[in-house]
Amino acid sequence: MIPAGLLLIDKPSGITSHGVVSVVRRTLHTRKVGHAGTLDPMATGVLVLGVERATRVLGYLALSDKEYLATIRLGAATVTDDVEGDVLSTADPAVLRSISDEAIAAEVTVLTGEIDQVPSAVSAIKVDGKRAHALVRAGEDVVLKSRRVTVGGFEVRAIRRGLDFIDLDVVVNCSTGTYVRALARDLGAALQVGGHLTALRRSRVGTWSQDEAVSLQSFVDSADPAGHLVGLDAVAARAFRTREVTNAEAEFIRTGRIIPWAEPSGAGPLPAEPVALVTDRGRLMALAQRRGADAKYLAVFAQ
Repeated sequence: MIPAGLLLIDKPSGITSHGVVSVVRRTLHTRKVGHAGTLDPMATGVLVLGVERATRVLGYLALSDKEYLATIRLGAATVTDDVEGDVLSTADPAVLRSISDEAIAAEVTVLTGEIDQVPSAVSAIKVDGKRAHALVRAGEDVVLKSRRVTVGGFEVRAIRRGLDFIDLDVVVNCSTGTYVRALARDLGAALQVGGHLTALRRSRVGTWSQDEAVSLQSFVDSADPAGHLVGLDAVAARAFRTREVTNAEAEFIRTGRIIPWAEPSGAGPLPAEPVALVTDRGRLMALAQRRGADAKYLAVFAQ
């Protein structure tokens, strides 16, 4: 029997996030696998997956804060805002040579903080019921509305200049919904030379970092693939505020009855965000959320 838990995969380039799910399903011999936070096929890095009952945790994990390592190439704009798309325009090499490091830094600052960003046209956003990326690849023009996103950090780590391009190695900390490809596009547009991504790696999502992830190939080749799972109890202790419940309250949870007060075990009122209700041994019983004076169960794991 496959245990329930989270699986942190270091996704390789060239495979979709759903493709990773398919590989994990075959390896663990279970259909109950899902993922949180899609990565583009080109991108590498941390992909969080839930296995068995842990799929019910994915929607409540705090994964909105993400870190990316990327390479932005100034000097050309592409259809997809990355290296895989057709080139729309290229810059005059003389114009590129005139762009100073200070000019780049100034425009990077403009793209930092709370900004209105138009998502990349090649995205999973739906337009009239169809994915934007499918419409673009079908040759249709797609116009997406801007959205408010937070770019908490946008740091240029290295600048490399070529005859007809400038490559920037950057670190981006941002909220969910931010498109790093769009940052590359907008930086290139602001400097009037065009820009796109040539590399993208998600190094962290929420509290889960690349140092904790296993490569997809290593996972498949492992003698004990399930040994890479982070168990539900460990996930509860790390990812959620916890409240210890009494034996009587635990029985309420097992039988589906609502804990009739907002202070399990007198540990203080439940906050508005999801809370892990655990036993005195740290066993995850349920995820709950405050609703008035009661605890509303979001997902029950007690057996």
